[in-house]
Amino acid sequence: MSRFLVAALYQFVRLEDYEARREPLLEICRRNDVMGTLLLAREGINGTIAGPEAGIRAVLCWLRSDPKFAGLEHKESWAEGENPFYRMKVRLKKEIVTMGVEGIDPNEVVGTYVEPENWNDLISDPQVVLIDTRNDYEVDIGTFKGAVNPNTVTFREFPQWVREQEGLHNKPKIAMFCTGGIRCEKASSFMRQEGFDEVFHLKGGILKYLETVREEESLWEGECFVFDNRVSVGHGLKPGPYDLCHACRHPVSKEDKRSPAYVHGVSCPHCHDKMTAEQKRRFAERQRQVELAKKRGEQHIAADQEAQREAKRQFKQKTRGEQLAGPVKKDEPA
Repeated sequence: MSRFLVAALYQFVRLEDYEARREPLLEICRRNDVMGTLLLAREGINGTIAGPEAGIRAVLCWLRSDPKFAGLEHKESWAEGENPFYRMKVRLKKEIVTMGVEGIDPNEVVGTYVEPENWNDLISDPQVVLIDTRNDYEVDIGTFKGAVNPNTVTFREFPQWVREQEGLHNKPKIAMFCTGGIRCEKASSFMRQEGFDEVFHLKGGILKYLETVREEESLWEGECFVFDNRVSVGHGLKPGPYDLCHACRHPVSKEDKRSPAYVHGVSCPHCHDKMTAEQKRRFAERQRQVELAKKRGEQHIAADQEAQREAKRQFKQKTRGEQLAGPVKKDEPA
């Protein structure tokens, strides 16, 4: 069975020439059979890639040969059977993790990093407010015991949520966590700007915690959502039991699959009542094409592209205050 190394990486660093970096980065990944998504912006790099171990090592070495990325850190895990990504994409963005607040720069102001082995002591302190900075569909399948869930759909909603929570000032310390650490970089910088003095965040994120802390000592409950075809990982970064709804991109459990609202490739309990009959018809046709492509030994990537376009359209409708008729777009890898 094939085995693929998965590397989640990010670094906040000033890249005035980030647009010119896209093609060389895409080329080195393709040359080494590496797939995934990397984001480039003036503020740095972010993303997850997967491929043969030698290919991933080559790409990481190539990145670190650039003085800008000499200190680049990454988290590793493994995928069995097939590459958890279908293609390689390098996207140019305004932000490598989108918060939408001007003037937030983790290179200037950031919270205090906490190593995974010290995290349990911090979040067990009764003087700490523990905040999960991820979005609702991620929190649904796992989080740290006692964590506050902001119930956000995208990271853009986090700043407004913070400003509306007067109770956050009732305790002196704020501790935050996210998948790989990048959202907390921005979240902690924002919290410091908002007047919170003692702000802490988990270094390396949940992924590093699950890799480092023994399961019998862990305060993590459930699975950690990841932005690839594995859908989730657990302790030791082993792939979890979840699948992904191809309509709304929400993780789907075995229990969800037993619901009458679950139709493979068409709907799940999280989106069934939000879609129109026409949308369900289109998703059903897309799923039929996916199954035909599989029989021919092909990957029906166009189907996933259509799903993402539909999700993005629905999200724009929601932000304009229109009635939400279907699934919403998830954040980029973080």
